[in-house]
Amino acid sequence: MQQHASYVCDSCGEAIEIPIDVSAGSRQDYVEDCPVCCNPNVVHVTIDAHGRPSVSSEPEQDH
Repeated sequence: MQQHASYVCDSCGEAIEIPIDVSAGSRQDYVEDCPVCCNPNVVHVTIDAHGRPSVSSEPEQDH
């Protein structure tokens, strides 16, 4: 069964639903472009001991 969770894009305020790959570990960080406004977000996924995902995001900072 595929799990899903959502975060709110900091650039446009849209709620974005994403699939969660539990096989990738309990802590995941990656960059994903918002499908609405195309701005990049750093997505943080944490999966608790019961397998429930929690997702947050922040805008990607230019280096």
